[in-house]
Amino acid sequence: MTTQLSVDLGARSYPIVVGVGLLSDSARFSPFIAGRQVCIVTNETIAPLYLDALRRTLSNYQIDACVLPDGEEHKTLTTYSRVMDHLMAQRHNRSTTLIALGGGVIGDITGFVAATYQRGVALIQVPTTLLALVDSSVGGKTAVNHPHGKNMIGAFYQPRLVVADLDTLRSLPAREYLAGIAEIIKYGVIRDVKFFNWLETNVESLLRRDPVALDHAVLTSCAIKAEIVAGDEREDGARAILNFGHTFGHAIETLTRYEYLHGESVAIGMVMAADLSMRIDLLSGFDGRRIKALIAAFGLPVAPPGNITTAAMRASMGMDKKVIDGRLRLVLTRSLGDALVTDRFEPPALEATLAAHGRLCED
Repeated sequence: MTTQLSVDLGARSYPIVVGVGLLSDSARFSPFIAGRQVCIVTNETIAPLYLDALRRTLSNYQIDACVLPDGEEHKTLTTYSRVMDHLMAQRHNRSTTLIALGGGVIGDITGFVAATYQRGVALIQVPTTLLALVDSSVGGKTAVNHPHGKNMIGAFYQPRLVVADLDTLRSLPAREYLAGIAEIIKYGVIRDVKFFNWLETNVESLLRRDPVALDHAVLTSCAIKAEIVAGDEREDGARAILNFGHTFGHAIETLTRYEYLHGESVAIGMVMAADLSMRIDLLSGFDGRRIKALIAAFGLPVAPPGNITTAAMRASMGMDKKVIDGRLRLVLTRSLGDALVTDRFEPPALEATLAAHGRLCED
């Protein structure tokens, strides 16, 4: 079964199509391709699996591909320039369409290139990881990393279409699949307590990648994100709740040089954000323990590695994009399904959270 959702942004609204066998359905793509030129941007892991299939589907177009190295460590201005060089060498014009075929790194780099090549060209997102499918492919955030912080260089740039072919999840390694589950849990925490309850009772089904359970989890997550993005496209307000766990998580990613996957870091960050929420009497201990227990039930990490100092965490978190006028704002939670962005916490409470999770070295 194929389901279509919509990100409602007026004239720039676009569909999210979720189903199986979509990579071979040219009719899904054709209405959203701007001209005759198409560049598929992918990586060395995904290209052998799906690039030829997508080429065949779009064989009526003038197609070339830019195949990048795999990994978060390659999400840099250097790689961005490599894609730009490819487009210029292949003489792509302003009516070209870029297709991001891959996970979050490919989606973010391709999106940033699309936003800036000849001042903006058409973009289609084709996520092939669970995390990209439920998170980064939807909403128009594009970026590359800087040595001092994750996603510090980028732009808001919406795709014309998101094609989420669930068949691609079959090839996903267990670790990357679980990293995507972390973002799914996030949606239950920040917006939908009934979905959180459902996740608690469907851990085993999701671990087995049961198609019915996975379809429900993906569609619910995408619907929540689409609704939030439609209400606050450029993260001027409510959209920031999508970053629950991310300020802690991005610091862990940066400080470990991306040894931890994004979803793994966010899982740890959600536990830490819940802990701080409890320390300042926003969140009940019962709900805080439920958040940690659900994350652990999926085999995701709940504590940072032991070689990060609290000082390093503070410094890295200080580079977060939610810092305004020197005040760190964090996404915390009042109860399951109810998140907020706030700077109303005392430094000792944050210090206690950093010290408690879980094996942080002394400064």
